[in-house]
Amino acid sequence: MLSPMTNEWWRSAVIYQIYPRSFADASGDGVGDLAGITNRLDSLAHLGVDVVWLSPFMTSPQKDAGYDVADYRDVDPLFGTLDDFDALLTRAHELGLRVIADLVPNHSSDQHPWFQAALAAGPGSAERARYMFREGRGADGELPPNNWESVFGGPAWTRVEDGQWYLHLFDSSQPDFDWSNEEVREEFRGILRFWLDRGVDGFRVDVAHGLVKADGLPDYTPPADADSMGGAEPVPYWGQEGVHEVYRDWHKVLDEYEGDRVLCGEAWMPTVAEIAKWVRPDEMHQSFNFPYLSSGWDAAELRTVIDESIAAFGSVGAPSTWVLSNHDVIRHATRLSLDEGTPQGHGIGPKTPNLPEEGAGLARARAASTLMLALPGSAYVYQGEELGLPEAIDIPDDARQDPTWYRTNGERYGRDGCRVPLPWTAAGASHGFSDTGKSWLPQPASWATYARDAQEGVEGSTLELYRSLLALRKEHGLGTGSLEWLPSGDGVLAFRNGSVTVVANVSGEPVALPEGTVLAASGALADGMLPADTTAWIG
Repeated sequence: MLSPMTNEWWRSAVIYQIYPRSFADASGDGVGDLAGITNRLDSLAHLGVDVVWLSPFMTSPQKDAGYDVADYRDVDPLFGTLDDFDALLTRAHELGLRVIADLVPNHSSDQHPWFQAALAAGPGSAERARYMFREGRGADGELPPNNWESVFGGPAWTRVEDGQWYLHLFDSSQPDFDWSNEEVREEFRGILRFWLDRGVDGFRVDVAHGLVKADGLPDYTPPADADSMGGAEPVPYWGQEGVHEVYRDWHKVLDEYEGDRVLCGEAWMPTVAEIAKWVRPDEMHQSFNFPYLSSGWDAAELRTVIDESIAAFGSVGAPSTWVLSNHDVIRHATRLSLDEGTPQGHGIGPKTPNLPEEGAGLARARAASTLMLALPGSAYVYQGEELGLPEAIDIPDDARQDPTWYRTNGERYGRDGCRVPLPWTAAGASHGFSDTGKSWLPQPASWATYARDAQEGVEGSTLELYRSLLALRKEHGLGTGSLEWLPSGDGVLAFRNGSVTVVANVSGEPVALPEGTVLAASGALADGMLPADTTAWIG
């Protein structure tokens, strides 16, 4: 059963991200659903995570895999019903798992009743004031209001029949709300209460650094190599000061409810010092640590970002968060073996140069996860990383779904490669994802070797490594501990967290392990030596 929710559980929780359409399919249509998740929750309780975060499941035309919401108070029929959600929540709480729902406040679907009403009402109406409608430039308003580009490629403005333009930082089917409008703010207070009343334990907030745009909507051209969700310089549509007022307001709504309900922000800011602004005491409780996710497999770089993270988040009384993979980035079992970084959201595919062989990054991925789960704070695990899943690269062009692929005419592969449905069984047409063998994205044939049933109980498997690490993390209280660096050679990180000594040999020569009992190791040890691309916990 769920323990009392009065202990700020979020400070040290391990949160497991479920991408619903790719987790488990109970209906047989080839798309994962809420009933499929409920049926598999026991496996997550056995894994040892504390919380599940559900990526979008609300009513949507699915132009962007649910991040285009048409009804914020219902479940999309693709995933089930509100009764299915209630059953999932009840079962999760029975198993001691908390549930966080994804919320998308920057934009809605163009099928949302509000946007349809805005199109019908015309310029100057109260209905249009809920969104970012503007007059165009040029003699006849034939040019967009500014030069902003969509995150998915192409212009960020679309013209409607009466001549006005509306802003969409993402796909044209995702018009941006105008958060200077009090009606928008009140609507989202109601949405928060709707799901809190049903019992959710909190919200992951999509594009939490968006919502508010700079006054005057000035032109802006990002650097060619900038990540799609933010860069190292001020951006007029990311990280505006006014956005913090929104989350202070939301914090008050959550305080109306018992049990440490939480907000976790997706704020793609360039430094952890900037991200920490989102988790000041009266705002969010957590925010994703993207500088850590973006770090290379380099000891000096990792030590720097770890120190900066603990200092920055600690300065505002918040826990640091740690994350290596999610539904928007190349899986770290592949990413850590790439010669060059790939900007967030661009993805990789069969024509990407210098692709590593599948499995080449698994040792690094296991070592990186073993390092991450020893750090004090809260950790995020993306579905399938506990199986060591690599990025799916050879997806046929006609099977791709990400709007990035289409809006860039195939120049960017997008995010499909990290969203392929999970392999539960080595056998079967969809590896146990669906009883019918259907799968909305094709699974690589090699994924049979990564299947959960092929790793269950197998000593040394990635699944059993994660189970061991999560159990030891709880046993030794690492999430609520503190970090003390120890002397180490080049390419090696060594620290103590409570009673556990952690040594990560990132790229150095084999090093002797300190005295003590080996509690866990990401790879094979020989004669008391720790080879490169290996992390060990010593008790």
